[in-house]
Amino acid sequence: MRILVANRGEIACRLIAGIHALGHEAVAVFTDVDADAPHVKLADLAVGLGEPRAYLDIAKLIEAMKTSGAKAVHPGYGFLSQSADFVEACDEAGVIFIGPSAKAMRALGDKRGSRQLAEAAKVPVVPGDKSIEDPTSARRIADKIGYPVLLKASGGGGGKGMRRVDAPEQIAEAFAAAQREAKASFGDDRMQIEKYVHPARHVEVQILGDGKRALALGDRECSLQRRYQKIIEEGPSAAISRETRTALHAAAVRLAEAAAYASAGTVEFIVGPDGSFYFLEVNTRLQVEHPVTELTTGFDIVRAQIELALGGALPEEAPATRGHAIEARLNAEDPYHGFLPQTGKLLLVDWPRLPHVRVDAGVAQGSEVTPAYDSLLAKIIAYGDTREEARTRLIAALRATTVLGIVTNQEFLLQLLESEIFATAQTFTTTVETQTWPEPALPPYVEELARAAAVGVRRAQSSDGDVYSPWQRLGHFRMSQP
Repeated sequence: MRILVANRGEIACRLIAGIHALGHEAVAVFTDVDADAPHVKLADLAVGLGEPRAYLDIAKLIEAMKTSGAKAVHPGYGFLSQSADFVEACDEAGVIFIGPSAKAMRALGDKRGSRQLAEAAKVPVVPGDKSIEDPTSARRIADKIGYPVLLKASGGGGGKGMRRVDAPEQIAEAFAAAQREAKASFGDDRMQIEKYVHPARHVEVQILGDGKRALALGDRECSLQRRYQKIIEEGPSAAISRETRTALHAAAVRLAEAAAYASAGTVEFIVGPDGSFYFLEVNTRLQVEHPVTELTTGFDIVRAQIELALGGALPEEAPATRGHAIEARLNAEDPYHGFLPQTGKLLLVDWPRLPHVRVDAGVAQGSEVTPAYDSLLAKIIAYGDTREEARTRLIAALRATTVLGIVTNQEFLLQLLESEIFATAQTFTTTVETQTWPEPALPPYVEELARAAAVGVRRAQSSDGDVYSPWQRLGHFRMSQP
């Protein structure tokens, strides 16, 4: 069977590998700026879509499926992975969508609808209101449940359309800003409000369902975030009790079964300092950090997604979790200057080849990083029998990673992993933004080399010479006299 991968980058590479492992053919799609991307070269067949935003064009993707003869499609994460309209378009075209049904996606993908479903399934929810129409109603509810509160877009995720509000006078400005961002990101400016739990941990449960039964495949903690974007994920959470873990898993399963959920998904929770937890949202797709669960369970989530979509059966019971895994997201961004995205050509790329380390990469040497897409270059994941073993292995893996040509967050990841805060698992959703992370100084030898190179360039330029010419290396030369 031919399966089209409606995505790009590292997740497209991961999906293509999974499709090949099952003996199927993989079809890649690419835009003009991705024509030479690694995922295009890995696929058996590739179809061009045109301009950079075309990964969001349902009509072009359906046409690519017809052109290539693909009988199924995997959306990965991001782009159209949580679009019920895309699922319905695939159904109408006679193409199998590897993911949940449009009905389940609408029920769980919408924050208002999923909150209602969670309440019906007796899953704890954060105090708040699923429907606010304007700043006045938002303030009325905030005054009732107490500050701080969180304004959230109803129809999206990934931290878009979210604003924390600490006082009544901030409501109007925060509401307008969140609503604008929600409209721009999702085409949906509906808003909701909820109590901001502090200090909080972000813990999520990986689920897998067949439309009737559901399994919890373990949990992951993703508390280290900036602007609601995850930086480091680990599993299982080192900060919750056995009782809390059992209750979290049971709640996630109840919600998935109430929604008749089929495929892989993630139920996200906020856990308070007293161990109380509250439903946050459901990501009705494969999660970026799914390798953490794969390493701690030995269970191939992508394979399970494909097999379930093609009529396979859900396992009778969830695989046991053993050991610990930690994932770091290597991004093209400058963490010491506002996490500004970076672009340019990757001049040298060398990934670590170490035991118990996995690298899911979407770029290679010579790749061009453009501003058209998100900044994720690769995920580096380490496994260990203990959390400390996984942490030290991930540090070693990051130190063995070389990416030259653009600025990345590599040093910042090391700074986080080596901090006392992370080593002792004292991480919360506000840790990154409330702590000071000074920019590391360059090693002395790097500065010396840079100064020497600068001097050489100036000398060559002052003599109107070519700094790279071999004649520059000969020194002074004088013709001999007869």
